[in-house]
Amino acid sequence: MNDYALVNKEFFRALEAGELIGSKCLDCGEFSIPQREICPFCHSTNIEVVTFSGKGKLVAYTVISVPPVKMAQAGYDSKNPYCVGIVELAEGPRISAQILEMDLAHPEAIAIGTELVMTTIQREEDGVQKAYLAFKPA
Repeated sequence: MNDYALVNKEFFRALEAGELIGSKCLDCGEFSIPQREICPFCHSTNIEVVTFSGKGKLVAYTVISVPPVKMAQAGYDSKNPYCVGIVELAEGPRISAQILEMDLAHPEAIAIGTELVMTTIQREEDGVQKAYLAFKPA
């Protein structure tokens, strides 16, 4: 298994446990999500894995009513759209995730800056239940 696959596996294992992990560079102090072995800012390998608070705010979003295949298999379509957004975590980094508990019938009412908290959403993929990152209003 290559290093990327191992890091990816650790990230999703943490999600299964209800945790959001990333990394912090001990040289420049920058955070990354998901975790990295090399800092993308200063290229240091002096990295530690950190658990984020799971708190953040919505900085961008879109409502999707024509989903890709896997989301269509999960039950989303033009009559059941879903919201995806960019969340800026309290610690600084940004990550994309599904945004839950929004009024998708009135997407114009979704407010940039809405305080969010991390959660997970369970979906079956290839016959296996998996946890996926999501956020909901705090």
